[in-house]
Amino acid sequence: MSLDDPFVATLQEWTEVFMRRSMRNFFLYSKENGLSVSQIGALFLIYRRALGVSDLAEQLGITSAAASQMLDRLVQLELILRSEDLHDRRVKNIVLTDKGRQTLTDSIRARQGWLHDLAKTLSRDEKEHIAAGLKILIGKTNLLEEHIAPTR
Repeated sequence: MSLDDPFVATLQEWTEVFMRRSMRNFFLYSKENGLSVSQIGALFLIYRRALGVSDLAEQLGITSAAASQMLDRLVQLELILRSEDLHDRRVKNIVLTDKGRQTLTDSIRARQGWLHDLAKTLSRDEKEHIAAGLKILIGKTNLLEEHIAPTR
């Protein structure tokens, strides 16, 4: 499909609007709660899977020293717990606290909150048509993802 395709142009326009609105609310949430986007990104990574300092640094594109400092700050904020592995003292276990999980939930709500306002502006018929189209897009996107080879 060409980028001149009106369908692709509409998808791009929607994506830009969606990202702009979502990220604005996300940045506001981060600022209001004294967290950097990298710190919230670290919380999401820790939530998804157990990883060490060097893995976290690699995922965030920062040095291990910077990642370690960030984790120290998240410990101070009581968003994560960092402890030695029982089997290997060189390994640090990093887990979210209840407060850390709540912070993630709140950040997602802040990022997605505008969708409720948008939904209020749509008629029932519009909602049904849009939902049907989005379900098709979700299904097709999932098919595309099945054919992407893992990066690791």
